[in-house]
This record gives sequence, structure tokens and C-alpha cells, in this order.
Amino acid sequence: MATVLMCRRLPGLSRVTAFSTTAKRKAKRGSSRSKKENQEKPGAAKAGTESGATIQLLKAQDYRVLYNPAAYAKGGAGSQQHMDRDSSQGLGDTFTGPGTVQTFPTASSQALSPVRNARPKPSTLLERTVLATLNKEEAEKEKQEMHNSKEDPRMFQKGRPEYRSLSCDSAEPAQTLPAEEGDSILQSVAGCEGSPGMLTDCFLKLSRLPAERRAALPPDPRFGALCRRAATAIRLFSTLDLIQILKACVPLAVPASHPLLDACEAEFCRRAWDMGLEQLLLVADCWRCLDRSVPSYLGILFSYANLHWRDLTLPQFVQLLYIIGEGRRSPADLVQKVESAILKHLDAFTLEELGAICLGLFKSLSGISDHVMRRIADRVSLQMEDMSTYALVNVLKMLRYTRMDHLPFMRELGKVIPARIPATNIQGIMHIALTYSSLHFFDEDVLAAVATSLPSKVSYCRSKDAAKFLWSFGCLDYEPPNKEEFYSSLIKQLHAKLHEFSKFPEHLLTALLGLAFVKRFPEELIDFALREEFVQKTRGSKYELEKDLFTLGKSVEIECPSYRGSRLPPQLCQEFTEMVSSFAEQEIYVRPEIVEATSLLESMLGGPEYVKNHMILPHTRSSDLEVRLAADGCPIPFNFKDPVAAKKLKGMGVSLTDDLMSQLLQGRAHNHSPTEEGSEAGIPGRQRGDAAGTPCSGGALPAGARSWAEPNPGRWQPREVRLALQVSNRNHFCYSSKRLLGLHCLKRRQLRLLGYVVVEIPFWEWFPLLKRTRSEKLSYLHYKVFCPALLTRAG
Repeated sequence: MATVLMCRRLPGLSRVTAFSTTAKRKAKRGSSRSKKENQEKPGAAKAGTESGATIQLLKAQDYRVLYNPAAYAKGGAGSQQHMDRDSSQGLGDTFTGPGTVQTFPTASSQALSPVRNARPKPSTLLERTVLATLNKEEAEKEKQEMHNSKEDPRMFQKGRPEYRSLSCDSAEPAQTLPAEEGDSILQSVAGCEGSPGMLTDCFLKLSRLPAERRAALPPDPRFGALCRRAATAIRLFSTLDLIQILKACVPLAVPASHPLLDACEAEFCRRAWDMGLEQLLLVADCWRCLDRSVPSYLGILFSYANLHWRDLTLPQFVQLLYIIGEGRRSPADLVQKVESAILKHLDAFTLEELGAICLGLFKSLSGISDHVMRRIADRVSLQMEDMSTYALVNVLKMLRYTRMDHLPFMRELGKVIPARIPATNIQGIMHIALTYSSLHFFDEDVLAAVATSLPSKVSYCRSKDAAKFLWSFGCLDYEPPNKEEFYSSLIKQLHAKLHEFSKFPEHLLTALLGLAFVKRFPEELIDFALREEFVQKTRGSKYELEKDLFTLGKSVEIECPSYRGSRLPPQLCQEFTEMVSSFAEQEIYVRPEIVEATSLLESMLGGPEYVKNHMILPHTRSSDLEVRLAADGCPIPFNFKDPVAAKKLKGMGVSLTDDLMSQLLQGRAHNHSPTEEGSEAGIPGRQRGDAAGTPCSGGALPAGARSWAEPNPGRWQPREVRLALQVSNRNHFCYSSKRLLGLHCLKRRQLRLLGYVVVEIPFWEWFPLLKRTRSEKLSYLHYKVFCPALLTRAG
């Protein structure tokens, strides 16, 4: 078993930590999530197969990073099981980079384990002791990272004794029977008539056998005969006996599709209206422990609870919210009653119960009013230190879902959570980071703690987790102190999880956009995402991925001139452009702050021909007010939407009068202000910084940039400067700050690359002016367009 170490430090991408080629098979776990992930694992590369690929992170420096998946893809034979057709489809594809054609080997989804190198067989007592200690530490770490989707959400049930009658205890029975009694119990059934009482007693006794003996029961024909007898006599059981049988099925691990459970479900649906709420909740909890979907039964439970709402105790209410969440169903007629009950019991809930309530609401996509969510956040922010991290993360999920900007909560979270992050599992950390990005809340201490902890845990990242981490940091435009290690570890994990993106294409686009926001473009992954077969998968997704695909494809065109991989077809780009433009015409161009700025600029510059309200970069999904200035500072008409106006203006020049030249050279007219209302229709000049007419405030075109002037027959057009005025709003910035979000940083960067001068009209300046006089607004816009720095110098 070979160990390959990669320790090369590479500029801008990787400070690669050592990691092992050894992939250890995970112990079998009871959670449905673990089983599902095991089914999605691809086969590992065959022993002895060496295959490399090159990751080229496209940036201005145009460097490459050598990447060898085969170095950690050589799992044992066990890693080849459960090969999925969809999961394996993209793995044999060839990734093409400039001057290289390589193929990725098939990699196990868990092959990239935590820094865990193969060790030689210990020979001394000291070596054996050290090895045992290390193995124990690794086992503890793995246990910490493994989220149990069945048991973790049920922790609140340990807080009150009342939950014992409402929930099924899936723990080991307190008093187990000897393993040898199993045979005698099964034989006793074969020789008797099988009365309901005896059948119930058999199930209860079998459920108390040791775990290894219980595991052998399902394939046993005698156990099958017992189940058939019970199913045949289902209507003869009392409700209490029937509940006992269902509870016994949980430790017996009866499969969710078993015929006995079919019979039990039908019988409970028939009897539901004659049962009490406590019994109904207990049966619902058993179905959850058995991982069986029972929509008909839950519908009856919710209707029953709606009729008996006033009778619900606090534990019954919390248990009902848990069942609603686990069933992923949101009964519309209960929404208002749920909110009233939350407010009624708010001070009496334990912190763990509040976490369970938030998780139930989040999983069932239940809406909740801002008022109720704010009250929950008020309560939690006062006792956050006493709350478990799991419950706290559940509150964060609901806070994110409701888009709640609760400043005291977020400030307290910033004090409490950084120290907890090293001991939090990777999914919990992902939800913490995602909450900050979703709420546009920037807290460097929290993000730095996340980045510090992640590289050592990255092997536990699902494709979703890796994508959300990259999106969160990119959205907030934050590169941590350990950025090279942080990004290289996540990019490697994306390669290791490549097989998952055929099933979850949204995760790859999320990850690549997060990277693009911070100017990182891993070429092979981009090539994979822009291939025709992957594009078709995105178009068939339940999510609207067209805009993300468009943003990625056009960003690569602008920022990666050396890229030679797959690209979006022109007709597809045209389709996306029309789709985005249609949305902008209805939702963006008509915003009052943009309409007002457009109208005033038209008045100030001489008409609608001098301003264009449009999206210069449609893939960035926000508008620009484009203005063009000649090198001598004069506005240039270019927006000829109206054919009549275009014909009228054709060949029209600007008369350089003494007064206009005085304005150009002095910065203002001697006798009147250029921003007075009486001179709005005039064409003000651009103040010049020196005799050569050098533009100011970032106005110089980049070296080597070409002129964007459009030819006008019969008239000579001077070299022009294109301004892209950004009328921003709060959603373009982090919460209560002037820090631009990643998408808008990307947009401004790309505008500059295309030769535009970006001029900010930030909301904290422009919105207050909307209530002021027209003259003040015109003065402000004149100041923005015509170089404020040189106005001061010229004066």
C-alpha cells in the first residue's frame, strides 16, 4: 500500500498538505444519509494505475498547478462497490488544458481522508502505544465529524421526562436477553396458534436480544413467519399491542418496505381518529425511526392536531414540530397556530427545544413571521453561551431562511462561535459560514476561524459543503490568511467529488462562482462545467441554473484570455442575455433611484442620446448608466435608439465657444454654475487636469486598451472614455458596511478589464439626495461625472 506525499508550494493556489493514498472503509452506520452516500461512491482506480491531470488556475500570472488524483485515489476493493451510472458518467471524460490532454481516474468519494499517512508495522512497545493513541484520536475525530441525521435532531427529547411517552427510544434495551433465547422464542411461535398477546410478547422479547443476534433475524425464515402471522392478525391486536409491535420493529431494524409495516400503517390510519394525541405522536416517531415515509398517516395526525390544538402540552407541541420537520411537510392550516404557540411558550422552552422548533420549521419550509423569528432570536441572543452548537446552528438555519437581520444576535454569535468551530463537525461549520454569506454579514473573526479549521476537515466535505464554503467566502469577497491552503484543499475536494456533480450540477456551479468572485478559475473544472453534456444537466435541474452558468461562462471569456477549454455556445448566451434583459426591464431599470439618475443625467448632458441605462455586462445581472466622454472632456452622443433622433444628430458636432473652453480649462464658468437649473440642457465640458487632457479619478484607459468609439460617417471621432456609473443599493454591500459583495466586485473588475471607468453612486450618498432639490442632485451627478478631484485642483 503506497503512500504519496505532495508537499509542493505553488504560488496563488496551493500550499498542499501531505495526505495519504490509503482509503479506509468506513464502519457501517445506521443513518440514511451514510447509506445514501455509500451508494454514490464511485469505484477507486485499480492498483498500479497512474494517471495525472493538470489543474490550471487561470489568473493574470497564468501559472499551473500539478494535480495528481491517482496519488490518493487508490482505495481498496471495497471502494469500488455501489458504482452508480449517473455518478460515474463524468469520470472517464478527458479534461483538456492548453498543451495537455489527461484523464481523471475514478476516485473514491472518501479517498481523500484527513492527513492520515500509511504507517509501517510497529515493532516496539513504544511504537505500538503511539500508534494506538493516534488511531484513537483519528477514530474520535471521525466520530465527531459524522452527523447522524436520525439521532442528532432528537437530542431535545432528553430534556424532559414527558418525551418518553411521545417518542421511541432507539437506544440499546436496558435489560438484554441472552442470545441463545432467540431460537427458543422463534420455535415457540411455530408450535402455537399465535394469539395476539403471544405474538406481541415474541416481538418484545426479540427486540431485547443482543444487537448482533437481532441483526441475524430479518433473513431468518422463522422471523418471516412471525411477521406474516402478525400481519394476518393485524386487526385482532389492541391499539396498545399494535404500538408495542411497531416500537419493537425499531431495534429489530425491520426494513421500511417490509409487508408487516405496510399492514401496520394501514391499520393505524384506520384507527387514528380513535387514538389519543400522545399515541399518534408516538407512532409518528416510530415511523421516523424506521425511516418510512407515511404521508397519509401524517395528514391524519396534522388534521387531528388542528382540531385538538388547545389540548397540546408544551412537549407535545415541540414533538409535533419535530415530526412536521422530519416529514418535510408544512400543513398550511397550522401556520398561524404554530406562531401563537411559539409566542405562548417562548420563555418556557429549553434552548434545545428552540433549536428543534427552528429545525422543524426549516426542514418543512414553513414560513414564519419576522416578529416571531425576532422574538426567538431575542431569547437565544441572551443565553447563547448555554446553548449547544447543534441547536444554535438550527436557529441559524431559520434565521437564514427568513432573511432576518438581527444585529444583537449576530454580534453575540461573533463572540461565541469562533472558539467552538474547531470542535464542530463540517456540516455545522458549513451552515455557520452560509448564514453569514446569506445575510451578507461580514465578521472576519468567524470567517478566519472557519478557514483555519477547514483544511484538516476537508475530506469530510460533501460536494454541497465544499460548494457552500467557496460560495460563502466568495460572496463576502474574503480571502483568509491561509487562503492558499484553504482554496487548494477545497479545489482538490471538488475533484474528489467530481462524480457527484452529474447528480447535483448546482453544487459545481455554486463552487465555481464562489471561486470566480475571488479571481480563481480552476481550468479543468470549468471545462467540465461548460461541456454540452453538463450544460444539459443544468437545464434539466429543478433549480434555475441558467443565470449562474451564464455568469461563469462570460466571466471566463473576459478574465481568462488563455483559456482553451469548453465554452457556452453563442446561441445559448443570446438566449440567456434575452432572459436577463427581460427581467431587468421589469425589475431593475424601473427602480426609482435609477430612473431619477437617468433623467437628471439626460438633462445635464444634453438629452437621452448621451446616457444609456442598460446592462453593459448582462451576466452580472445589474444595470449601468453608460456615459461616453471624448478625450477633451466633451460628452459624446451614442444612444441612438430613436432612428429620427439618430438622423437628426448625425454629423452634429460641439461648438467650442470661449465660455465652454473656459469651463473646460477652469473647472467652472466665470458667471454661472454649470449645474444651475437654467443651464441643465447645455452640454458641460469635462474639466481637464493638464494640457494633455489626462483623465482623472481612475479615468485613464488601461495600457493597451483599444478605443471604444463607434464610427460616425462624415465626422472624425476622438478617442473616448467610457464611464459606467453604478447606482448601487444595499443589496450590493455587506450588512451595514461599504464592503462590496463578491458578484459586484467581479462586475467592477470586469468592467475595468474591458476599458470602462467605474464611477460609484453609492446608496448612502444618492438615496438621501433623492429627497433634496433638483439642483443639489444635478450638482452631485456633475461632480461624479466630471472628475471631482480635479475640480478641487482647478479651483
